[in-house]
Amino acid sequence: MADRIRIATVITRLAAGAGGVAVRGALALDPDRYAVTVVTGGAALLPGRAVRPGILAGADALAAAEPGDLLAYAAAGGLAVRRIPALVPQPAPAADPLAYAALYRLLDGFDVVHTHCAKAGALGRLAAYRRGVPRIVHTWHGLPCHRAQPAWRRRVYREIERRLARRTDAFLAVGAAVRDAAVAGGIAEPGRIRTIWPAIDPATGPGDRAAARRRLGLPPDAAVIGTVGRVDRQKAPLDFVDAVAGTGAWGVWVGDGPLRAALLAHVARRGLADRFRWVGHRADATALLPAFDVFALASRYEGMPCVLPEAMRAGVPVVATAVDAVPELVVAGETGLLVPPGRPALLGLAARRLLADRPEADRLAAAAAARIDDRYHPGTLGTILDATYRGVAALAAP
Repeated sequence: MADRIRIATVITRLAAGAGGVAVRGALALDPDRYAVTVVTGGAALLPGRAVRPGILAGADALAAAEPGDLLAYAAAGGLAVRRIPALVPQPAPAADPLAYAALYRLLDGFDVVHTHCAKAGALGRLAAYRRGVPRIVHTWHGLPCHRAQPAWRRRVYREIERRLARRTDAFLAVGAAVRDAAVAGGIAEPGRIRTIWPAIDPATGPGDRAAARRRLGLPPDAAVIGTVGRVDRQKAPLDFVDAVAGTGAWGVWVGDGPLRAALLAHVARRGLADRFRWVGHRADATALLPAFDVFALASRYEGMPCVLPEAMRAGVPVVATAVDAVPELVVAGETGLLVPPGRPALLGLAARRLLADRPEADRLAAAAAARIDDRYHPGTLGTILDATYRGVAALAAP
């Protein structure tokens, strides 16, 4: 195995949908052909927190994990793991040069560097290019320039992506809408981009509703609207609360993030404290999905979150905001219901419709589950990665 292709998978935060896609794709590669090192960053930089330089390996890298971090999962699967504490999600003038220096040092000798997400995508691609790495690949889980930003920021981020594209050999885009936005924005040509779909756990499927409700401490017969995701601005947690408030149902949020306090304060303001569960990060999140009567996605922008096909595979009817690649999976009136972003009253109305019309909800859920085919299997992603890394297949979008 001395001639294995050395891959560095670099991602800002190895968590949530992007982290799941990165790890499942890496684990799906043939270990006799590929030697993969997963490189991820540190916790968000808080006021007063010192920036830690250097690179953590093995047990030290795992010990620095936050809730939801998948590095231990990667290590258990036989992948080498590294953590760069200075690689933080937000722009950080004190930390970013340290993160770049660590990446430049670490990426020496790799055959392929595959980056994910905005910060790791920028610093990782620059470091790989200047190191002379033979092949550089980047995955867009959603473009960093999007409509939810001020126009000036969107222009700046688009220009950054255009410049980075000149140092990138191939792109993967999670969803056709993400691919099309990159082409329309002049970031990359269609022939350099391959559309992929979220790789989800093949074991995900219909589960025990009663058991899932017991785990969450929910009444067995209550109407429940739930979601899974990071509690941050992208996921619009206050809109989710407002949507639930108009239905009379229980609300459940599985996940954690910087807006947790704002979420819980808004729950209290809306008088939902007695029928709302915030349960934080859960390693068994997919097993909790059957507890929901409706899965609701309130996001302002998205690529294609893994939790959508997971909820559909679990047989839970979906209502979602019509953003980015989401309508490719949640087809209005066919596999779920769609509403515009930023309209929580409409999101609540759609959820209430499904709660009141069980046959319609079951029809949509059955059609959605049937749509989650082999495109979402980790093995499919592994095949695409193999071709992309070796540069033997045309990347024109199917």
